[in-house]
Amino acid sequence: MDFGTESGRAVLVDLDSGDVVAANAVRYPSAVIDQKLPSTGERLPDDYALQDPDDWVTVLQRAIPAVMKESGVDAEQVVGLGIDFTSCTVLPTTSQGVPLCTLDEWRERRHAWPKLWKHHAAQPVADRLNEVALERGEDFLERYGGRISSEWYFPKLIEVWLEDREVYDACDSFIEATDWVIWWLSGSQCRQTATAGFKAMWSPEEGLPGADYFEAAYPGFNRPGEKLGDTFVPLGSSAGTLRSEVAKKLKLSESTAVAVGNVDAWVSVPGVGVEDPGTFVIVIGTSICDMIVHPEERRLPGITGVVKDGILPGLYGYEAGQAAVGDMLAWFVEKLAQDPDSYAALEKEAAKLAPGETGLVALDWWNGNRTILADADLTGAIFGLTLQTTREEIYRALLESIAFGSRRIMENFEEHGLMLSEIVACGGIAERSPLMMQLLADTSGRRVHVPEVIEIPARGAALFGAVAAGVFDDIGAAIEATRPKRVRTYEPDLDAKATYDRVYEIYRTLYDTLGRSEVRLMHELKRIRTEGRGA
Repeated sequence: MDFGTESGRAVLVDLDSGDVVAANAVRYPSAVIDQKLPSTGERLPDDYALQDPDDWVTVLQRAIPAVMKESGVDAEQVVGLGIDFTSCTVLPTTSQGVPLCTLDEWRERRHAWPKLWKHHAAQPVADRLNEVALERGEDFLERYGGRISSEWYFPKLIEVWLEDREVYDACDSFIEATDWVIWWLSGSQCRQTATAGFKAMWSPEEGLPGADYFEAAYPGFNRPGEKLGDTFVPLGSSAGTLRSEVAKKLKLSESTAVAVGNVDAWVSVPGVGVEDPGTFVIVIGTSICDMIVHPEERRLPGITGVVKDGILPGLYGYEAGQAAVGDMLAWFVEKLAQDPDSYAALEKEAAKLAPGETGLVALDWWNGNRTILADADLTGAIFGLTLQTTREEIYRALLESIAFGSRRIMENFEEHGLMLSEIVACGGIAERSPLMMQLLADTSGRRVHVPEVIEIPARGAALFGAVAAGVFDDIGAAIEATRPKRVRTYEPDLDAKATYDRVYEIYRTLYDTLGRSEVRLMHELKRIRTEGRGA
């Protein structure tokens, strides 16, 4: 099962061949809640992004039976179930795992609802945590590129603590959605090490940052592990088997093993068949998550994190990413082009343009910058517009901005000794946009490989389900047995790269100016807009 930003999907994987036997996707009825709270109609503040946990259950109860029916496979043949989820998507629950927002007494309180990964309203909390960590010289900050993101666990938890203490006190657990789904499936609250490491700043050697650090930032918030717990298990572990009533609803056997939860991007690494250092894995969807694995820990600036065993056992997992990709393209198509069916036409026309022909360069900060600036208050920009600029030129400039953002991230890795030889891309945009893939190759000078396998995150989650069931000794054996057999490869055009090097120099100058030396300009624009809406 793969739970994305706006929908979830189930796949059934044949472990002998690695093939996806059947797949089914279900959109969330409530989608992303970012305008009004469903229970009251209350207008939500800027940068809010919530979800409804009932949507996740709906996906499970519709998609899995649909896959079983389509495949004709007997329930007893399904050995394991793995899930992945967006992160850091978190929710407050009771001690029995009941989401607070599903209870009448809390349903009208916005902090009782799950906060989606792209909920950025906790940016002031992240800013304060960063300020205090830097003042105190906290060593843990180096594991996260020198900056805590508003998308992470503690900014969101402290936001609840600050703004609605009653909800904070009522919740027994503030839990990643990926772990909550496993709790619902198996009846076992079983939190894994990966999200604890990447999103909650925990490490197996040092534990959580000290209570004195949190107390210094927010006096009174001195029990950081109170809602998180202190027991985390490795990826691939079994959380148990399906609860009886759940197995009946899902049309599966009670003996089906349930793997501990995982994250949509990270499971894509085994899903695409990657297990070696030197490969830059890009998952391209609503946002981009970038991953590499390496036998050594290098603490470098600007990344989202480095965690031992965080992606694959025995290796350090490194994460980076871009916050607005599919979201940014959807903004253009729906708000400006005003034609939700125009993606293919725009792609076709944009592909006719030569490198540099648009005369445009864009900064892909429509949802802030995740890596390497880690600043949710940055906003997007397009430079070079004239009265002759066309829709397809703007669309191509947005695609190029995604590629330039990826190049900047790759450069950051290599500047710190983590050399990258090739790119493996997956996700909806990788499958549907050959132009985007060619741009990644042309701007970076690296080959781009796109495995011809559908629903790669869900496929990777299924492999962890097989490991939890004991079919494979470890995830490495599962990868080796199921590696995708068909791959499309995009070769870089060196002439195109020469032109893009010139455009990229302009991009880097704007990137560093508006993202660093004159960052006040972007921040002030956002502040003025927010104040105007408040008035």
